[in-house]
Amino acid sequence: MSMEGGRHRDKFLTNEVNLKLFGKFKNPNGPGVLKPLDHKNLDLDVPYFTVVITLRNVAVCIWENLQKFLPLGVLYKVKVYETENNIVVYKG
Repeated sequence: MSMEGGRHRDKFLTNEVNLKLFGKFKNPNGPGVLKPLDHKNLDLDVPYFTVVITLRNVAVCIWENLQKFLPLGVLYKVKVYETENNIVVYKG
């Protein structure tokens, strides 16, 4: 299973099954979940971040928003890269 840029698809399943399981995530342009964070000043432009902004908090925010669109148990992890050496993996 892969998820890149908000597109979710299991290459071992048919298009019909992928659509049924992942709904909006089957969209080739993604579901728009990450759009509220894209090119934003997280301190000023994103209401979610009333707490200290850390890479982990960004991953938690993404996790919580992705969970709204996916069947329970489908989301395994969220990996956020700040730099090549600064990465956080959040598994709920």
